[in-house]
Amino acid sequence: MIYEMRTYTLKPRALPEFLKRFGEAYEKRKKLSEMFAFWYTEIGPLNQVVHVWPYKDLAERTRIRAEAVKSGNWPPKTAEFITTMRTDIFMPMVEVPPMKGKVGPLFEMRTYTFAAGHLPKITASWEKALPARQKISPILALWYSDLGALNTFVHIWPYASLNDRMSIRQKAVDSGVWPPKVGEGDAAYTLLTQETKILLAAPFSPLQ
Repeated sequence: MIYEMRTYTLKPRALPEFLKRFGEAYEKRKKLSEMFAFWYTEIGPLNQVVHVWPYKDLAERTRIRAEAVKSGNWPPKTAEFITTMRTDIFMPMVEVPPMKGKVGPLFEMRTYTFAAGHLPKITASWEKALPARQKISPILALWYSDLGALNTFVHIWPYASLNDRMSIRQKAVDSGVWPPKVGEGDAAYTLLTQETKILLAAPFSPLQ
């Protein structure tokens, strides 16, 4: 399974009309394949939307996207609102239990870049730490980049509110199970940058 993450920056005050037009077009587009989720930023880089599409592989992505364009309904008529567009292809770093429906309504997406060649070390450390962290609150996704910005991974966490996020993160730190250990010696890995976004789901997003 691969996940295409498309991040668009919109002009100020364009979000309501963008969501309206995108949602109307998606009603037909989803007959070909459904999104994983559609979010817009509440805290962090403003005027951004993030939509994630799962595919079996790159060949399926190419085929479905071609069919969507051929239908005449896609892409949505939203180009006038967009200032920048970016796409990245992610793959699962560690398998996590799937989630559906209402799991938010607030989502934190944390994006980390790491030193080249350190992905296996990070994967081992996070795979070891996640079971205990999952007992405190669930993780929605943990993916590493395969195409686009390399040496990057994202982890996405659903929360009931900002207060819920704060209390859960404090509990995880106090318990000693989080964050994952960076290791020592040959097992040590290096994180170079970290960024976080607080996201809300669009009305038509499969995940809420």
